[in-house]
Amino acid sequence: MTITQTEALDAMYRHHHLLNEGVDARIAALNEAVHNHVAYEPAVASLVVYLAEEVLPHALAEEQSIYRAARTCANLTDTVDLMIAEHRVLASAIDSLAGTATSSAALDQAQQIGTLFTSHVAKENEVLLPALLEDVDVDLTKLLKEMHRLTEETQGTAPEQDASTIDSTAAVLSLLLEAARELARGGKGDRACQLVALAWTSLRTSRPDLAAKTTASLHGLVRLAVSEPVALRSRLAPGDTTPDRELDVRHLAPAQRHEMIFASYFDLAPGTGYVLINDHDPKPLRYQFEAEHTDEFTWDSLESGPEVWRVRIAKVAVNERPAGSSKDLVDPTDEVVDVRVLPHGQRHEIIFATFNELVPDGGFVLVNDHDPKPLHYQFDAQYAGEFTWDYLESGPELWRLRIGKTATKTIN
Repeated sequence: MTITQTEALDAMYRHHHLLNEGVDARIAALNEAVHNHVAYEPAVASLVVYLAEEVLPHALAEEQSIYRAARTCANLTDTVDLMIAEHRVLASAIDSLAGTATSSAALDQAQQIGTLFTSHVAKENEVLLPALLEDVDVDLTKLLKEMHRLTEETQGTAPEQDASTIDSTAAVLSLLLEAARELARGGKGDRACQLVALAWTSLRTSRPDLAAKTTASLHGLVRLAVSEPVALRSRLAPGDTTPDRELDVRHLAPAQRHEMIFASYFDLAPGTGYVLINDHDPKPLRYQFEAEHTDEFTWDSLESGPEVWRVRIAKVAVNERPAGSSKDLVDPTDEVVDVRVLPHGQRHEIIFATFNELVPDGGFVLVNDHDPKPLHYQFDAQYAGEFTWDYLESGPELWRLRIGKTATKTIN
């Protein structure tokens, strides 16, 4: 059914109204929890997830549809730039909300988000959309359809799309995040966070847009799992007074913090560390470290709020890695198998053939252009207890790991 320009405009107004209602209702629920002195964390989680999975996808779709069209209208360029800047502020505010440590701080941040979003939507309704309606070169019906398509792609909920245009990665991620929330509600919050963090490691290089969505959801999951203590692995030696440099990320935009923290970790020499200083509890970051650097780092909480968090993050030396982690030194005689030059369909065959030819205690260095985690699961299925797996370099463009054959089969 074909709709008119005015009907398309009304549909945009209605969607804005629904989003406003969704945000206001969740802020009201948080306000009620705080003033009734009951657990406020679930309300924060609900608001964070709604903002991350409903509001932000809509905002990104707007930028690629109606905002792009508005740039062609006279005198709207500055308005569009302002609206995009407000989207960035909103994204940062959501990250800050997820990291708040007290009920009063969470409510204050949520109310600021509500005020910003209401003002933002009002400018769209009163300035941007009427100008687009008056422009004879703008087809609001097409823009509405395009905006819905882009939003659904980001959310992974576009059942009527042609199969060739469906963003399958976004769709699978959407299902994973929903399953993780159900897992957290069922009392398995720690496991839910671990799974989402693993998804983040797979997306951070190839799909930074989805990685950002995953990080936001991880913050929400940590809130849902608030009653479940997270066991941090503290391996700071007693009496250790070695000075570490400090990495204070409080002045950075939330979206920039994790990249700076991981880049600083990557630059560490084995056995050294730094002290991270943050303005909220970095639990989501810890899950991401566990997913990407299992048994390769230490995490020591030095100060835990309510305004400042300090954590010592260090890269462990090879001889300090826990027993059973199968982290071996590379033998200079190990063969290097660089599969980047091979078609994807041939890589696993070559890798398994190389492993089968190894003598006990032998190994080879695999070089790949992506994280070979799926291969690790295949090794676990076929050679459980008969191999070692040692990451030597973990992206973002090159992955190197040593795969070894054990002398005798070990029982996990």
